[in-house]
Amino acid sequence: MYTLAEENYLKTIFHLEQEFNKEVSTNALAETMQTKASSATDMVQKLADKGLVSYRKYRGARLSKEGEKAAIYIVRKHRLWEVFLVEKLNFQWDEVHHIAEQLEHVNSAELINRLDKFLDYPDYDPHGDPIPDKNGNIKSAIKKLLSELKKGNTGQLVGVRETSAEFLQFLDKRNIAIGASIKVLGREFFDGSMVIQVKKEQFFISKKIADNLYIQI
Repeated sequence: MYTLAEENYLKTIFHLEQEFNKEVSTNALAETMQTKASSATDMVQKLADKGLVSYRKYRGARLSKEGEKAAIYIVRKHRLWEVFLVEKLNFQWDEVHHIAEQLEHVNSAELINRLDKFLDYPDYDPHGDPIPDKNGNIKSAIKKLLSELKKGNTGQLVGVRETSAEFLQFLDKRNIAIGASIKVLGREFFDGSMVIQVKKEQFFISKKIADNLYIQI
């Protein structure tokens, strides 16, 4: 059993490791957790004492095998709850993240396994993120950021990096959803902005938006 704070740090370290594929600095961790660097350092040291991370001063932290197992289980719970909230309780995809962050701390393996079965073993959450199975296996997919595509390229939206309500509401207004086909009609090399087409609609998006959309060619 881990404390709520420990679980939140384990999950955040996992996500940052996945994104940058390197040790996670305490500064990056503090920024993501919206706390002081000293507080992040203190927690990392506590996790290291428990054998959940390996930590090198001035270099950063990596999850140990035990820490990674714990983090993946938290991620599994979070994403399954998101599916449940959207598919069974009719929440919108921009409403579920914060609720799932509360539900992910319920520590009942039987409940989560039954939830998985009830949902018919979904592979992905409403934001396109893969759901780890009960053994901790995560499906990998070849995907690119929309910002990496060239003019004329077309791909399918398979996930989003940013899950804030504001960003997801922005996508909803433009009918950009998981599974949507997106074609790059043009791009400005000066600032990375793009003109894209979704269905029959064409519009301009900034590089910041393109940097937060995962595409599968």
